[in-house]
Order: sequence, then structure tokens, then C-alpha cells
Amino acid sequence: LISLPGWGNSGWKKSVTINPMKQTAGESEKILIVDDEPSVAEVVSLYLKKEGFPVQIARTGPEAVAAVREGAPALVVLDIMIPEIDGLKVLSLIRTESPETAVIVLSARRQEVDRIYGLELGADDYMTKPFSPAELVARVKAVLRRARGAAEAPIERLDLEDGALVIEPASHTVQVDGRAVDLTATEFSLLWFMASHPNQVFSRDQLLENVWGFSDYVDPNTVTVHMRRVREKIERDPSSPRWLQTVWGVGYKFVRE
Repeated sequence: LISLPGWGNSGWKKSVTINPMKQTAGESEKILIVDDEPSVAEVVSLYLKKEGFPVQIARTGPEAVAAVREGAPALVVLDIMIPEIDGLKVLSLIRTESPETAVIVLSARRQEVDRIYGLELGADDYMTKPFSPAELVARVKAVLRRARGAAEAPIERLDLEDGALVIEPASHTVQVDGRAVDLTATEFSLLWFMASHPNQVFSRDQLLENVWGFSDYVDPNTVTVHMRRVREKIERDPSSPRWLQTVWGVGYKFVRE
């Protein structure tokens, strides 16, 4: 486990062997690590580089913002308590300026309200410190796999009710009544999965397994928050959804004739 800032870090480098010639699917997907604790940023960087990911490190909020604007990374691993501009403001800016960029929050804030607030702002995932570097890498891969997965789907387009809702997985675009809406990678994957399995009911655990790729150590509120965010973006009346409906006591279903 990676400890909170201030704990010892001896031995971390010895446990990681980097093969610079290793080729992986993630090699072209740049990861931005935003953390002002050098030991944390270093070990996360080492583990990601071991898997073939190009890595950039930012220590402050302004550095993170500049890095995103200079060349949007595929994913940002974002600490909340960073200098000058806090991580939540950075997250809001990323969602405004680069909605296609995935974000995993990595924070010492462990309260449920903090996790929910981070997810409400658009984080694709939320991990707390201390943490397992191997688990973080697994989550990075899962988020990026979700971003790629819909584009590789056999169905090229769903056009429901004469354009009321149009979903195009190849371009990761969604239109509601002819108006384009921005979804994060996870929001899109959730919507696409539900729309691809019309009228089937899925529990939160089933959605974590099928959309997130794992259910262990993931707060089930993750599904609730993402479902609410998608409804707010695609439903004419999110409080009485037409598409993404709740089956009380069971889970959710996408209603489609």
C-alpha cells in the first residue's frame, strides 16, 4: 500500500522493474499525474510506465491546468489537496474544457460526502489514500478500456424515436433532440451498456462488473451518482426519466420499445 504523505518510502523503487522496450495498448495514451507529494507521484509514475503508459507529472493546480490545455491526456490521476488551485476546481475545469479526458481522483479525503462530491463533479473513479499502486493501474486500464470499448462495438449507431436520442459509439457522441451533449468516458459507457441491453434490469453490482470492470472496493454510490449525471444530460425530465428508469429494490433498466 502507498502511505499518506510523510510515511517512509524506502524500497519502492526496488519493487518496480521498467522495461523501456515493452509495447502495450496503453503506450499512446498519456497519463497526467497531479500530486504535490513527490513520493506518491513517483511511485504512481513508475507503475504506469511499467505498463507502457507515457506519464507527465504536475505538482500544482496551475501546472495541471496548463498540461491539460497543452495536450489533453487520455486520463488524469488527480489529488484533491494540491497547491494554488485545489483539485476539485481542476476537475471542474477539465470537465468544461476537455470532457473526453478521464479522471481518477486519488485523495486522502475518505468521507462518503467527499467521494460523492468528486463523482458529482465528473470523476470517473475515486480512490482513497493509502492505496495499492497495482489496483490504481487496474482502474486506469479499466477506465481507458471503457473509453475504447464502445467505439469497438458491433452496433454503429442507435437512433431512438426519430432522433430523440442518438448514440454513436464510434465517435463517442450523444444527441438529444438534435442537441449534442457531453458525456465523460464512464458516463458514455454506462449509457451505451444500458441502451445495448434494452428492458433488462441490472443491479448496481452488475453494472460495476459490466461497465467499471470490477466491483470489489468500489463504492456502490459510484453507480448512483453516474446514473443521476447521465439522466440530467439526456432526460427531458430527470426526476421522471423516459429512458433510464429505476426498478426499486433491484436496480436500473433502459426502457426501449
